[in-house]
Amino acid sequence: MDQTQQIPSASRLFAPARLGGLELPSRLVMAPLTRTRAGADGVPGELMATHYAQRASAGLIIAEATTPNAVGQSYPHIPGIHTPAQIAGWRRVTDAVHTAGGRLFLQLQHGGRVGHPDTSGHVPLAPSAVPLPEPLHTPSGFQDAVVPRAMTERDIRATIADFATAARNAVSAGFAGVEVHSANGHLLHQFLSQNTNLRTDGWGGSVEGRIRFTVEVVRAVVEAVGPERVGVRVSPGATVNGAQEGDTQELYPALLKALADLDPVYLHQISADPDEPLFAEIRRTWAGTLVANPALTREEVAADGGLRRAERLLAEGADLVSLGRGFIANPDFAERLRTGAPLNELRPEFLMHVHGAEGYNDYPALERTATSR
Repeated sequence: MDQTQQIPSASRLFAPARLGGLELPSRLVMAPLTRTRAGADGVPGELMATHYAQRASAGLIIAEATTPNAVGQSYPHIPGIHTPAQIAGWRRVTDAVHTAGGRLFLQLQHGGRVGHPDTSGHVPLAPSAVPLPEPLHTPSGFQDAVVPRAMTERDIRATIADFATAARNAVSAGFAGVEVHSANGHLLHQFLSQNTNLRTDGWGGSVEGRIRFTVEVVRAVVEAVGPERVGVRVSPGATVNGAQEGDTQELYPALLKALADLDPVYLHQISADPDEPLFAEIRRTWAGTLVANPALTREEVAADGGLRRAERLLAEGADLVSLGRGFIANPDFAERLRTGAPLNELRPEFLMHVHGAEGYNDYPALERTATSR
């Protein structure tokens, strides 16, 4: 980074903050990043423990999307939090991060129709029998999506209960809390979206019906572990995985009003843009902590890792800012941003669907000289 582009270390991004019962050393959050480095059984291993410990200097780490039950698995080598071995594996990760001085939440994500029997051993569940319109990665490579099974009332209630159990499991594994993933075309977002939720019962149709599943999942998780341990992630207007909400401007004020009654510790908005009216509306509506995640171009990531965007979001009302790709390529990302040090170049071919240390744990940290120790 050019010295004239440096943001001084006195920047608000590097000021401490409080989140529920956590004292954060900065407002810089490591966003949840799907990296498919768990075992075939969804158990996190030493590879993941090393990876997260390397990045413990983040103000907060939100660990990657993790499935609350077997049918919710989206891709091979996605971690779970529903078996004793998975819980023990995550305990190794949290112990390593705590030893390095870090703090973690765990994102809970059910894939819904984003899944395949060859991956999970189950026909995917979704609000309605509407298949994903694109191929997805399976153990034998990319395959066409299958038609998911429309969830029954019993399926819905069981899935809500699984989220609550997963939250308890995460806390027992050493996480400070969990983030409920209601974004990016996965199960909760499928309930929100008109093109994936064709239901005519109390879980679909109107805005009130379509927000109900997210609200009830968050309610169950809050009751399981307490509101100070629960965040919620949303992606207003996102079309990832074929989602089409249809009425974004009406949907999110209603969802946020219902969630506010449950008092989760934060709301995490993906692709937050202070120039968009919806960001200002969400900030006005949401009285609690707002974590903003900017959509960055490849050039912005290479130039400053998203620092300028982060500063703008804080100036426009965000409380914390989450960044992703900069943390992938830089284990000491926070220090590099604080000091204006150069950033490592990201190797995108190792982002997902590869399972070793290359492009994961082998990015170099800044060299330390005798005078800087």
